[in-house]
Amino acid sequence: MNHPNSSPTVTHRLFSTVALLALFFLTVAAAHAHGLVFTKVEAMFAEPGVVNITVEYDLGLVLPKRNGYYALTAAPAETQQAAVTQALPEIREALQFYAGDQPLRLTLQSFTMPKLPAAAFQDPAQDRSTVLRFTAALPTNGGPLVLVVPYGARVDHPVLFAVGTPAAGVISRGWVEEGPSEPFDWKTLAPRPPWWRDFGKYLRLGFTHIVPQGLDHILFVLALFFLGQTWRKLVAQTTIFTVAHATTLFLAHYGVISLPGRYVEPLIAFSIACIALENIFSPKLGPTRLVLVFAFGLVHGLGFAGSLSEVKFPRDQFLMALLGFNFGVDFGQLFIVGLALLAVGWFRDKPWFRVRIMIPCCLTIAAVGLFWTVQRILAG
Repeated sequence: MNHPNSSPTVTHRLFSTVALLALFFLTVAAAHAHGLVFTKVEAMFAEPGVVNITVEYDLGLVLPKRNGYYALTAAPAETQQAAVTQALPEIREALQFYAGDQPLRLTLQSFTMPKLPAAAFQDPAQDRSTVLRFTAALPTNGGPLVLVVPYGARVDHPVLFAVGTPAAGVISRGWVEEGPSEPFDWKTLAPRPPWWRDFGKYLRLGFTHIVPQGLDHILFVLALFFLGQTWRKLVAQTTIFTVAHATTLFLAHYGVISLPGRYVEPLIAFSIACIALENIFSPKLGPTRLVLVFAFGLVHGLGFAGSLSEVKFPRDQFLMALLGFNFGVDFGQLFIVGLALLAVGWFRDKPWFRVRIMIPCCLTIAAVGLFWTVQRILAG
């Protein structure tokens, strides 16, 4: 039988190393990790016989070298035009438009490339979209407009599809994963589809905002996990955190409270460091800890609200979208807790868990949080 102070076994070293390596690779994330990455498409009927289509698309998906996207954004106009022209066939293949059963031919009118620092092109949570503006002639006998995203299409899923006739005040927004969108009959101004059809899409959007896009939220949840060595401690913290971020998520989206991202982002990073350091220096679940978790949950809710503001859904879908997104976030947090339990949960009752696993991991989390705090302050 091994004494608690004896040297760790190969298995113990392996799991500690895996945990630390996983945290190390998270440190490569850039300063801002709160963008929601998806493809945006708008189709507007402003004049007879023509539809104006705007696509916000990550050209890195179709360029020969993804790391060449940043260089292209600073290249001469002729070079950009040539690259976009070369990419157009794949973009048209990924986003197909039909009027009834008749395909539409999109003609590029103009484009605007993103103006971002080089680091943003390495951040998986950063929106790097190029805005492409098209027009397409409508057949006189054409049916309702449909967007089709083929299986395996090179797009950032899901696709947010807005279609309507601005002059009539009719705009429908929905999500397209793979397959056809809801048809929009501009001749009869068809109403929006029922709200519940998009609930699952908002649920997925919330989940992907945590896994894999929300690296800072992942670290915060892991910090909660490392103090919660019993289910009571873990459930108490995650419940308080969920209630807090849900509160500010709802209040911020209804305009009750607001805080600029340049303040929210550093505070979120600082919260990661604070929780991780408290695990080391005050490893007790008391009122102070729960108040701290609740306060930082309020801040994280503002971060979620800033992300969801990128989705301009109709006012009558606010509640559905916020509920779906929030539940998705919660499922993402539970998924991270589940992975942490699979990785090191077997050893949570061992006398050496705190010294050999919890403290090294929390020190790493705190270091990342402090690094992000400084980085985001300087970037803001």
